[in-house]
Amino acid sequence: MTANTIYIDSDIHSKFEYYDYGHALEILHESFPEEWKEIQESLRRLELTTEDISKAGGNESPIPKKFDDVLYPYGWREIRISGDLIVKKYPRQTAQRRGRFSSEPFEIDTIKGYIDGHNIDFLKNKVAFDLEWNSKDQTFDRDLLAMRTYFDCGLIDVGVIVTRAEELNEVFKDIGIIAKYGASTTWMGKLLYRLESRRNGGCPVLAIGIKKGCIKGYEQL
Repeated sequence: MTANTIYIDSDIHSKFEYYDYGHALEILHESFPEEWKEIQESLRRLELTTEDISKAGGNESPIPKKFDDVLYPYGWREIRISGDLIVKKYPRQTAQRRGRFSSEPFEIDTIKGYIDGHNIDFLKNKVAFDLEWNSKDQTFDRDLLAMRTYFDCGLIDVGVIVTRAEELNEVFKDIGIIAKYGASTTWMGKLLYRLESRRNGGCPVLAIGIKKGCIKGYEQL
């Protein structure tokens, strides 16, 4: 659902679109004001050129580095977690006493790698931040599963995902690069229906879309 902009600095209202799930924006504003201030600063300083958006995606794109340059000095870091699940089986105390269990397990099983391979672009305190500029749209499933897992483990309280707003397609068409940005890549439309179907589980998520106002020198702004 569209976010309440009273929690967003006025100078970045028009450059982005905001969608709030699970009261993520309120949580950021009230519980993590410093982290929210730093995220807004990274948005404020985001300035793209037509050369930036014409370059290849993935590791070759200069766009993720623009967020690195702002957030890393503030202490945000890319994080990957792994964990084993330890299962303890407690026997009933006696055959006659239902619902009463021993204080010591009779068997302990360990499921190795129960949690593994979940990485998030930026993490600070209990706020997760991911950027998806031009990946396959299934990447959103990975991101939401990672945030859901971190949330279920008590490692985060809220997540933020930044991606492209649909209106950027107009820019891509104008400069002749729309073929690079297909319908099955990461853009807001592919994220919102996943959030509507609650693939984030119980993790509150703020979705932010990059609009045309972030592109320097685009003559149709």
